[in-house]
Amino acid sequence: MTLPEEGRPSEAQSADADAQDHSAATPAAGSDNPLTASEPAATGTNEVAEAPSDGPDEVPAEALDETPTGPTFADLGLSAPIVAALTEIGYETPSQIQAATIPTLLAGRDVVGLAQTGTGKTAAFALPVLDRIDVRGATPQALVLSPTRELALQVCEAFERYASHLGGVHVLPVYGGQGYGPQLQALRRGVHVVVGTPGRVIDHIEKGTLDLSGITHLVLDEADEMLKMGFAEDVEQILASTPDTKQVALFSATMPSFIRRVSQQYLNDPAEIVVKSKTKTATNIAQRYLLVSYAQKVDALTRILEVETFDGMIVFVRTKNETEQLAERLRARGFAAQAINGDVQQAQRERTVGQLKSGDIDILVATDVAARGLDVERVSHVINFDIPGDPESYVHRIGRTGRAGRSGDSISFVTPRERRHLATIERTTKQSMTQMQLPTIEDVNVTRLTRFDDAITAALSQQGRIDEFRDIINHYVRHHDVPEGDVAAAIAVMAQGDQPLLLGPEDEIRNAPSRDRDGARGDRDARDARGGRERGQRDTPQGLAPYRIEVGKRDHIGPGQIVGALANEGGLTREQFGAIRVFPAFSIVELPADLPRGVTDRLASTRIAGREIDLKPDRRGGRSGSQDDRGGRGGARDDRGGRGGYRDDRGGYRDDRGGRGGDRDDRGGYRGRGDDRDNRGYRDREHQGQRRDGDDRGGYRNRDDRGPRRDEGDRGGDRDRDSRSDQGGGDGPNGRKPRWNSTDHRTRRTD
Repeated sequence: MTLPEEGRPSEAQSADADAQDHSAATPAAGSDNPLTASEPAATGTNEVAEAPSDGPDEVPAEALDETPTGPTFADLGLSAPIVAALTEIGYETPSQIQAATIPTLLAGRDVVGLAQTGTGKTAAFALPVLDRIDVRGATPQALVLSPTRELALQVCEAFERYASHLGGVHVLPVYGGQGYGPQLQALRRGVHVVVGTPGRVIDHIEKGTLDLSGITHLVLDEADEMLKMGFAEDVEQILASTPDTKQVALFSATMPSFIRRVSQQYLNDPAEIVVKSKTKTATNIAQRYLLVSYAQKVDALTRILEVETFDGMIVFVRTKNETEQLAERLRARGFAAQAINGDVQQAQRERTVGQLKSGDIDILVATDVAARGLDVERVSHVINFDIPGDPESYVHRIGRTGRAGRSGDSISFVTPRERRHLATIERTTKQSMTQMQLPTIEDVNVTRLTRFDDAITAALSQQGRIDEFRDIINHYVRHHDVPEGDVAAAIAVMAQGDQPLLLGPEDEIRNAPSRDRDGARGDRDARDARGGRERGQRDTPQGLAPYRIEVGKRDHIGPGQIVGALANEGGLTREQFGAIRVFPAFSIVELPADLPRGVTDRLASTRIAGREIDLKPDRRGGRSGSQDDRGGRGGARDDRGGRGGYRDDRGGYRDDRGGRGGDRDDRGGYRGRGDDRDNRGYRDREHQGQRRDGDDRGGYRNRDDRGPRRDEGDRGGDRDRDSRSDQGGGDGPNGRKPRWNSTDHRTRRTD
């Protein structure tokens, strides 16, 4: 069955889409409705064979039959009130994952579902859970864990829609970023289903405000994403806190070892259901990508908007906060832009979409969830300001252009460390993207002059008004003895205001190092004199500052848990994290220096591993001890080339530059360091010992251990200023060159 494009109920049915804190769900190619991506399969057993995936992680097995056989939701054994709600919404035919999972869960069996986002798995677990809810109870009977607050809200909304005919089913979302008051009040009144993020659920468990003794159903939605965000220990703690008799459904796009272990330890003989995802993109959409650093995305977008000829445009970002911020910045630069996100009321959303259709605005900044089902013919361009993490989200996004047989364009901003997402998308969609270059100053100036000419030509066509102003200008020329050309130029200055018409050399953008598709650097030597990889600037936002949190190695936490907790509680994206150092008793995290007061207050009360982190600015510049402890090595070391303490020019903290693990594709943003590298990070004073030869970066040393300065071969010593020239550091003649080759001179008109 194919639902009509307008008014379809796909938002609720594929409500498991990941949005705003990570990539959102998308339907398969050629359809905006996940129900049409893969039709139901007839099956006489709850065991469903695996199918090879077209995605980045293949699970070899026999594919489920995708030929529609016609079962309805009533045929799956759902109760009449739920079927009535689905009929009211407009659902008729179950998707493949729904047809296989619902009867299995109704039979009381545990399930492991391997399916990409956008396959309709929210309904696959929500419908059988609701079918077994006892509305007479007052304590939670079902718990759904989601990796992000946005997904939790979306799943909660889906539960409420499906339960509309059950009468009295109460569903509560619990997530970081919301005050405890409303959640506590709802829990006291009584709820049947709790949908929450692991961090906030743990908080309620430890406070004694969430009673899990009556849980009969537990769902892990997008378990692999929770693992990536550092919630592994939280998930296991929650599983261990619930009754052993509960039914468990685990859904994941991939099956890493941790997920496999959880399924073996906490699930009882689960049925494994795998859905093959077929993803492809339309051939009438030109797909390009731009390699750009996070900090330069807004300037890069501005140049593209100036140079590209477009009708309407949708710019996709990850979070709802970013939609408002980016739309405001674009309006400040003279573009007609508005934002829509999950918090926008439906009436306002309809007005904004109507403005895009009518041409009152040209740019819509949106999240994946807010743009689902959007069909505006005049959208000629889609910009992935933040590239999605999964291919199906990408397909959904670019499917907003190229409508009604028209051609379309998509441009994806890719930071160097996101090249793996690019490769995954290309491999899954079986289409390659063309790398584009950032428009140069010359390109922008030519475009501006052309538009200026066009504006003059358009004004000259208004003959009546021209005659009126001609008399005024002639009067001025006669009485002031000024050439007409000078008067025209003065009028242009009045019209232009303080904004210069043309860009100058000072408007040049410094970009991240260009790389070829294999990741090789194209604008500098790959190796330096030490035989090691040349160090470059980190690809992190400008204006980071060190913050201290009161959890560390003794709490058995690593950078992953820190990123997951702070991202969920503070609404932060991974690009807003800089270096993270984990010490025994505390950790230092680089975050934006201009974090709003409300965010810092919220983060201060966040709990990681059961401890309140008490986040606050680190006044000692990220140093782990006093100068006495460090042998006087802290502070600003002007005589040593500014190599101590917090180092803006190189990013990160000196003490922990040895940890090379984690996500290091471009040395930028959050870098996960292995916690077990005692010989390369913080070292206890009793174990300082002598400095080892070679590439030893052991951080915590006293003055006596410093040894002679070495210029090459040893990464442990500090080099003098002259030794930095081979690294391209600094701002002098040997400093880094701009990474985008742009024309520095102003474009001038020639007659």
